[in-house]
Amino acid sequence: MKAIEIKSKTNSKGHLKLDLDLKEAGKNVKILILMEEDLNEEMEWLKMISKDPAFDFLKDKEEDIYSLYDGKAI
Repeated sequence: MKAIEIKSKTNSKGHLKLDLDLKEAGKNVKILILMEEDLNEEMEWLKMISKDPAFDFLKDKEEDIYSLYDGKAI
């Protein structure tokens, strides 16, 4: 499978337009869209999961079973 990377921008409505001639008619293609992550969105996600009660058990001292001295140096 051959990969082609094209950098593009979305317009003011969020639409993406590719101006690309593949010179390959009638072929099946797969399109993978990778968007740059917004650091603010990532921080919001981290804040949200840090307050999730599902992870409250990790605050228990009995969960601290490892220290900096465990394991071997690489």
